[in-house]
Amino acid sequence: MVRPRDFETTAGRRSAMPRHMNRRDILTGLAGLPLLTGAMRLAASPTGARPAEDLAVLRQAMAIHPGLQRYLSPAAVERNLATFARDTARAETLDQRYLALSRFLATLRCGHSYANFFNQSAPVAKALFDRPTRLPFHFVWLGRDMVVLADHSGTGALPRGTRVLTINGLTSGALLDRLMPYTRADGHNDAKRRSLLGVSGAEEIEYFDVFQGLLLPPSGGVHRLTVVPPGGSARHVEVPAIDAAARRAAMTRVPETSDTARWTYRVRPDGVAVLDMPGWAMWNSKWDWRGWLADRLDDANSARGLVIDLRLNEGGDDCGDPILARLIDRDLTGWGFAGRLRFREVPAALRPHVSTWDKAFYTMGVGGADLGEGWIARPDDGAAMLIRPDARRLKVPVAALIGPANSSATFGFASAARLSGRIRLFGEPTGGNRRGINGGAFLFTTLPASGIEFDRPLVGYFPAQPQPDAGLVPDVAVPLTAAAIAAGTDPALDAAAAWARGAA
Repeated sequence: MVRPRDFETTAGRRSAMPRHMNRRDILTGLAGLPLLTGAMRLAASPTGARPAEDLAVLRQAMAIHPGLQRYLSPAAVERNLATFARDTARAETLDQRYLALSRFLATLRCGHSYANFFNQSAPVAKALFDRPTRLPFHFVWLGRDMVVLADHSGTGALPRGTRVLTINGLTSGALLDRLMPYTRADGHNDAKRRSLLGVSGAEEIEYFDVFQGLLLPPSGGVHRLTVVPPGGSARHVEVPAIDAAARRAAMTRVPETSDTARWTYRVRPDGVAVLDMPGWAMWNSKWDWRGWLADRLDDANSARGLVIDLRLNEGGDDCGDPILARLIDRDLTGWGFAGRLRFREVPAALRPHVSTWDKAFYTMGVGGADLGEGWIARPDDGAAMLIRPDARRLKVPVAALIGPANSSATFGFASAARLSGRIRLFGEPTGGNRRGINGGAFLFTTLPASGIEFDRPLVGYFPAQPQPDAGLVPDVAVPLTAAAIAAGTDPALDAAAAWARGAA
């Protein structure tokens, strides 16, 4: 697909990077350190750095950020930097500095800029993320309503479809409002932010858990809730707060570090095959996903149709390309964005504070055409590979289920699927943004005083023509409802399967 060759989601990181931790490293490190309860007081920086030096490094990093002014005026950037400077100077705990940085990065409205949970040092990760503060259930946000997907409290008080009205005296909508300013997404795509703030069991460290634990932890190890079960009336319940290990034990997705099959394939009673792909980040796994996928696509030709479920999939590798290759009869250019940079070489003052997995990124702009106003064309932008047809054809109708989680490689796949004309899209609008996103390559920047790392994309992708500040809309909209959750039904999947049967 015509997408940057190093494009990836920030939910994980390549294990080849020496200074940054992959998922195995971070989770092992958390288990081996003593539990730190409450906010960790800031120790003196081993380098002697002061908060003002964090601000200086942040400014240097922002000067070459390709999305800095996609949604912000220069004056707004300066106001936000001033707020960060004030908050970090006043900070007495690591929590406060992490929150100050996260809030600033969220103002960029860039879905790939954040203080990555999996790239922190083990002590920082332990202090910030391993707290017994989590809600003991999985849930989704439907607008401003928190709706239970699965109860892990051991109380039986939260059946599927239960609406949670209040958490520890705060309405669920007010809780959502408190967390949204810390949540990454591209542009004003708030559906993506709500998606990240749901807890579905798809991540070892959930976004909601981190910021709820830092901002609004429960008292006494208990969450006090007001809930409305399906068909019932409001009642008050108390459930235990759980820790990171208990959350991981309830994961619904095979971890990204696993070398076993990460996806599932089944054929429904109506003869329609379902390929469930909840994640595409493959760099920490030795699983032969290409061979596994090829076998299932061969089998799908004997089905009445194929439905690909991507609704929990933020992105990762371009795992959808082999599917598209079996559907097209000519080369497909599926990524309609041009790559632009804000630098030729990474500034010398910034180099001691950054790392990456490819040294070529430090001089990425060398040789790029000058586009004016500080922009440089990515020199190898045209070198990204096309999707070429595969002689092994997929001859059955194909549908894909999409939603707001799709914001990186899966956003690109949905765009390419639409352009191919061979895949019908069902579900809800995607994450990402039709105005373009940032990614392609990353610098991992560590602030010298706090020791906190944040991911910073190097390439901005921009459409040739003005586009709306929104995700991609499905061909057939099928929103998720609390009634469907309570009944255990899947209207989007059923609608896609019905279309496939009719189109066969």
